[in-house]
Amino acid sequence: MKKGFTLLELIVVIIIIGILGALGFIQYTKVVEKGRTAEAKDILGQIRTAQEAVMQETGSYATSMGALIIDAPTACASTHYFSYSTDGTTGTATRCSASGKSPQGAATPYTITMTYSTGTWGGSAGYY
Repeated sequence: MKKGFTLLELIVVIIIIGILGALGFIQYTKVVEKGRTAEAKDILGQIRTAQEAVMQETGSYATSMGALIIDAPTACASTHYFSYSTDGTTGTATRCSASGKSPQGAATPYTITMTYSTGTWGGSAGYY
């Protein structure tokens, strides 16, 4: 009687390893993308600090990024994963799907928001 693995046993093991590898890769990409949101959260925090300074000086929040002294691109740039905007009450970071820092985001960009007056996070991806 010969000892060894049958072809069927080897195929089953290869299929199991493939499934585990695929699941691991999916989780890995989610964790990496969640880590990239740290950039957005940091810059949104800087925008909120600058907005509070403008509020102290003028009595109202700035309604454009031009009024703030922050190094944050208002359009996708090769130096950042997100573009940033403000409307006077909320700062928004939008994930670049083209023209941003590599690797690019998903085809449908998601957003992360920071509301100045309450300090609450929000957005469309759940990474906040």
